[in-house]
Amino acid sequence: MSTAIYNPFKNFDFKNDKCFLSGDTFSSPLATVNVLPDWLLSMSNLTGNEQIQLLDETIRTYKSLVVPANTTVLDKFISPLEDKIALAFGKGHEGVSALPEIDLFNWIGKLMYSFLYIEMQGAIRLQQLSGDGMNMSQGLMHKFGNLHAMLQSIYREVVLEDFTPWSIVVVPLDNENTPFSFRDEINTLTFSLKFKDFGIIACLQDNGTNKRYHQEIIDSIKGKKLSEQQFEEIAARFFYSAYLFNRLPEYNIMLVEEVIYIDAMPLKGMQNKPLFDAWANKTYGQVLENFWKPWGHTLFEIIKDPTAPMSYFEEPFLPSTS
Repeated sequence: MSTAIYNPFKNFDFKNDKCFLSGDTFSSPLATVNVLPDWLLSMSNLTGNEQIQLLDETIRTYKSLVVPANTTVLDKFISPLEDKIALAFGKGHEGVSALPEIDLFNWIGKLMYSFLYIEMQGAIRLQQLSGDGMNMSQGLMHKFGNLHAMLQSIYREVVLEDFTPWSIVVVPLDNENTPFSFRDEINTLTFSLKFKDFGIIACLQDNGTNKRYHQEIIDSIKGKKLSEQQFEEIAARFFYSAYLFNRLPEYNIMLVEEVIYIDAMPLKGMQNKPLFDAWANKTYGQVLENFWKPWGHTLFEIIKDPTAPMSYFEEPFLPSTS
């Protein structure tokens, strides 16, 4: 990667002294940006005083979660992106499903990176970070750095050379008044959100592999409205398969005349083993138990038949365990 492309993971730039996205400190003043934007809290009938527990076990309110942004980047690029997403969310599934996937990728990626930025600050406070390294795998650092490079497309030209770095699924829900909720898994950069009459599932650094892995079930639900249980079941599959995904995508990232060009390296590389480790129904059942917690399904109930875990779909199309 060119040294001209800002990578906050090289020098652990999480000190609120430069733009979280561009790294700029000079061209215009810094402002603070709410991780969960005001429009989303308002649309969701949330006050901002709702609490979330971070990885360092600190409890924070939604409105206290902020990151620093250059005011020019904020006004000219971040705010218009937020306006575009807000307009789509206001229209529900019809609006969200019509969005270009790059806009969803940038918005979800910005949201997840903002959480990661704050989590890194917590790690620094716990002295898990130092000036010359951190107690986090280099693979994760590399993955996060690649995501940040791709998010530069929010405010500058980025060309993805004949590939899509994400899996994104948008589905309609049968309950038009589904309360807002989301979950994320930073290590695998996996995210899900449900709200109103739509649900979104995204894996941000898999080159579309998780979506292809679950293509049968995705094809089978095309055009169908899902119950919340069905949505959470599919989300659980993506979160679990993202954990099973055993490659670290590599990219050639070049800066040419202020344009960032990103080219994906083949995922198979020199390895002959499958892209995913073996699917285990018991482990999947444990994930599903957590996703189905509002409905009280126990692990025993879910995997009563170990060869056919409980499903809200007539034809589950589960991946093979062999």
